[in-house]
Amino acid sequence: MEKIQVSREVAGRTLTIATGHIARQAHGSVTVQYGGTVVLATAVCAPEARAGLDFLPLTVEYRERTYAAGKIPGGFFKRGGRPGEKEILTARLIDRAIRPQLPKGLRNELQIYALVISSDMENNSDVPALIGVSAALGLSDIPFANILSAVRIGRINDEFVVNPTFEQVTRSGLDVVVAGSRENVVMVEGEAEQVPEEMVLEAFKLGQEHIREVIDLQEELIGKAGKPKRIIQIKEIDAGLEEQVRNLTQEKIAQALHTEEKQARSAAVAEAKNTVLQNLSAEIGEEAFTAIAADANAILDKIEVEAVRRDIALKQFRPDGRGIKDVRTIHAEIDVLPRPHGSAIFTRGQTQALVVTTLGTGSDEQLMEQLEREYKKNFMLYYNFPAFSVGEARPVRGPGRREIGHGMLAERALAPVIPEKEKFNYTIQVTSDILESNGSSSMASVCGASLSLMDAGVPISSHVAGIAMGLVKHEDTYTILTDIQGLEDHLGDMDFKVAGTASGITAIQMDIKITGLTHDLIKQALEQAREARMFILEKMNQAISAPKTELSEFAPRIVSINIDPDQIRDIIGPGGKIIKKLTEETGTSIDIEDSGKVSIAARDPKAVQAAIERIRSLAPKVEIGKIYEGEVKKIMEFGAFVEVVPNKDGLVHISQLAEHRVNRVEDVVKEGDRLRVKVLEIDERGKIRLSHKEAVKEEKEIKA
Repeated sequence: MEKIQVSREVAGRTLTIATGHIARQAHGSVTVQYGGTVVLATAVCAPEARAGLDFLPLTVEYRERTYAAGKIPGGFFKRGGRPGEKEILTARLIDRAIRPQLPKGLRNELQIYALVISSDMENNSDVPALIGVSAALGLSDIPFANILSAVRIGRINDEFVVNPTFEQVTRSGLDVVVAGSRENVVMVEGEAEQVPEEMVLEAFKLGQEHIREVIDLQEELIGKAGKPKRIIQIKEIDAGLEEQVRNLTQEKIAQALHTEEKQARSAAVAEAKNTVLQNLSAEIGEEAFTAIAADANAILDKIEVEAVRRDIALKQFRPDGRGIKDVRTIHAEIDVLPRPHGSAIFTRGQTQALVVTTLGTGSDEQLMEQLEREYKKNFMLYYNFPAFSVGEARPVRGPGRREIGHGMLAERALAPVIPEKEKFNYTIQVTSDILESNGSSSMASVCGASLSLMDAGVPISSHVAGIAMGLVKHEDTYTILTDIQGLEDHLGDMDFKVAGTASGITAIQMDIKITGLTHDLIKQALEQAREARMFILEKMNQAISAPKTELSEFAPRIVSINIDPDQIRDIIGPGGKIIKKLTEETGTSIDIEDSGKVSIAARDPKAVQAAIERIRSLAPKVEIGKIYEGEVKKIMEFGAFVEVVPNKDGLVHISQLAEHRVNRVEDVVKEGDRLRVKVLEIDERGKIRLSHKEAVKEEKEIKA
């Protein structure tokens, strides 16, 4: 077991990539250690291609073992279950980076598995995982076009931070993961606090510098332990058959593609293809046609791709007739449903999202249990993509990876404008149901969510809009498309989603199908996206330009009061008996925080007020200058402790027991006596200073 490893300092921490010591039956395997975080990454490729496939059968799995952080899973089942949200999002991140680097005709089953086996609770494991996957593929005999690396870029106090820790990310106005080859960017994923495009581009350039360093490290390891690449048998279609099909097609597909409406265009293209196939079958005979039917269909698909790309690159003509920078027709409508707290329908072309906002209380917050930390979320955005939205009938399942990924992208886009909990004490859930889809449904969800939040009266600081940019590479020319539809996404080279406000970017995600993009192309795409975003924001402002000042009559009313933390037990009672009775009798929902903050929620304001009065009677607040009558609980040499309200004592110093000098406390009071006292002071620690002398004096003055 010969362990071969290479190391280099990256952003002040040592990055070590090692191979040859574990998981040796995988075709490629490495461990990547960054700080105290260690990820095992493996790659395995089947020896033979799968028959009948017309796509790359790539599976990417990323899993976090709780033992990595010295934890045992919570809940009834202690064995780890299905992948969590972060695991799914990281698997998607890795998939999107490496897929363009694999051979286009590869049909062998390929599985990537990244496993977090140690976590120092400081360094995020997603970047080391992507680096490890690239190294594992590079070491293996699996063909892989470009060695990749990744880096996370943050920005704190107007300075970029490379690979910020979890704690630093909480203080950062930027959190973006950049993956790339030595010269080009291949994948971007991130969020920002309304950051201008120029700053995002600077982050990409800084990331590229560190990417090159880690690629050097990987290549050093591959030079020591890499395997020769296997020869992949990629099926080639007979040139004579292709020529025959092309002659029969005679621009039929190209003409059908000029149909503007999506479903009509699909039907026209399908009819054109079917006509060609029927003519081919008649020409060569049914038996011969059966043998080459799959190849003929593949040729027709190729002709369709070429036609779309040629029209865009050479004629600047898009399938729906728009110009290169044109945004589809937009319709924005709010208050579309009678009972939900906020609702909107956002339609852009043939993509339509119904987005609904629901307001809840603190008890509705989502508990997030992650490897590195546990926390609560009071803002969630969920994205659903039912089959009817694209005119299909298929089984209804739970949310897939795509839906989780799109929902998180939209959530990140809106998060910077969501008010802090101290200013808006509600749990906010936004749900986007896609009703129609012809591309860019995640960005439609961003726009619809912004409208819905304003309709609900959530005081978001500004509207957020999203746009998806595309790219068509033809020979040496590049054409960047604004607001891509489904066909342009499917047949194009890029899906670059940018969301933000009028002030800057809030979320960004880029996927490509070619091996990489230059910074000049990214700069152009960002500028076109900014122009489109401003156009969309103007349309959204026409529907609603500021949050409603009143909440829906069906939304809960939440009022918060503060009590002494020591009085929490008086409100809850033994086994929760008192608070349970209180909520039942008043019809309210009550959340109590350890700090003593009590939030009372109900649709009826009178019910909220009734609950507040009951709570104050159970946990009355001690007020400076007020006179109380309390029981003497304890006698000390220096004074007496008097209970002014239930379970809250204050000290009457011996000098404050009477106007005359008192030698012994017992000469004036004893335990169990009732004593009138005035509150003189409550210090920062909550200790109460009382005076019997001042209480008697004030009451005499009142009588006089």
